[in-house]
Amino acid sequence: MSESMQVSPGTLATTGVPSAEELAKVTPSAERRARGPVVMIECFQRIPCDPCHYGCRVGAIEPFTDINDTPVVDWDKCTGCGLCVAACPGLAIFVVDEAAGEDECRIAVPYEMSPVPSKGAQVKLLDRAGVEVGEGLVERVVPGRKPEGTTVVWLRAPKRLSLVARGFRVGEAE
Repeated sequence: MSESMQVSPGTLATTGVPSAEELAKVTPSAERRARGPVVMIECFQRIPCDPCHYGCRVGAIEPFTDINDTPVVDWDKCTGCGLCVAACPGLAIFVVDEAAGEDECRIAVPYEMSPVPSKGAQVKLLDRAGVEVGEGLVERVVPGRKPEGTTVVWLRAPKRLSLVARGFRVGEAE
C-alpha cells in the first residue's frame, strides 16, 4: 500500500476510519488528480442525504435514485470548485488539487470550529484518525453561506499527503 493511501486497519464500522479498499472506491485516478482540482467524496454509509448533488452546479455529482444512495461522481465533469464541500452536512467531501505545484498540493477541507484560521496560518495536518502527518499553510478561507453552508479551508500541503491529510489543527496541542 502506498504512503498516500495508508489508513488504519479495519473498517469504517469498527474504527471510524475507512479502509484502503473503501477509499479506493471513491478516489479519482492519478491521471485525473494530476489535471487539476477534483472532488473526493468519502461518504460510505447509506443515509438520507443528498445536498452534495444539489450543491454541484456542473452536474458532476450524479442524481440520486434513492435518497439513501451514496454519491457517485463523474470526475471528468468536476471542476473542483468546492461548493459540494460546503454543502455536505457530514463533512465527508474534500477537493484535492495535485496540479498546484511540483511538490505541493492543495486540499479543500470543511471546517466548523472556532475561530476560523486566517490566510497564511501555519497548521498541523491530520489524517482521518486525527494523527498529525505533516505541516501545511492556509491558502484561502471561504466562509460558509448559512444556513446550508460550511466554511471551506484550502490548505497548501506536501503532495505526498494529498490523499492522507483530511483535517488540521492550528497551533500546538494542549
